[in-house]
Amino acid sequence: MQERQLEILRAIVDEYVATQEPVGSKAIAERHPLGVSPATIRNDMAILEDAGLITQPHTSAGRIPTTNGYRVFVDKLAQVKPLSLAERRAIETFLSHAHDRDDLLIRTAKLLAQITKQVAVIQYPDEEKVVLSGAANLARGGTPESVISLFPILEALEEQVVLLRLLANASQSVQVLIGDEQSEKSLQTTSLISVGYGIEGQSTGALGVIGPTRMDYAQTIATVNAVAGYIGEFLGGATHG
Repeated sequence: MQERQLEILRAIVDEYVATQEPVGSKAIAERHPLGVSPATIRNDMAILEDAGLITQPHTSAGRIPTTNGYRVFVDKLAQVKPLSLAERRAIETFLSHAHDRDDLLIRTAKLLAQITKQVAVIQYPDEEKVVLSGAANLARGGTPESVISLFPILEALEEQVVLLRLLANASQSVQVLIGDEQSEKSLQTTSLISVGYGIEGQSTGALGVIGPTRMDYAQTIATVNAVAGYIGEFLGGATHG
């Protein structure tokens, strides 16, 4: 696949995440400096569609990414930007007010949900216990029809055993499962970004973010990674102090 076609895929993902609207060639030509005409972009979009990376909703001339398109985006195109100094200080200050481990994990779940505007899940260190925050974020900006389709997802998120299974394979590097890559059938319209956290390089727990497949992957990956690091630091301080 040509570099330009990958850049067009990146543009489609970025635009769709930002607007929640199918993306046309004119919008890409106007907002992204690719140096080619809308006609050339349309030709490249046809190639991307044939490759199964984008698709055309019935009611629109624009295109949206497929699960495979998001996977290529995450693997090849997502540029993870480190959190700003202000963001890091805000996280550190918020978590530093925690009284104990329970308070730390509850605060972390709330903070993660607020920053990512998704659902945050945190497993306790070395325990079969999970904290959940931000389930209402799934309904944000949705139509009545899309809210109804959330019921199976919300039911799944109420089950501790489901949440534990979601985080069971988390490792020290961030993992991204998109759509039907997830084993939980009721969650296959969502994506999961997860990572382990712990003390002195040993993963003792895990955390993750669940949201629509059109989430801002680069920002969410950076946030999940940073927050996991902070939990490890605070737990380490509590353990050794």
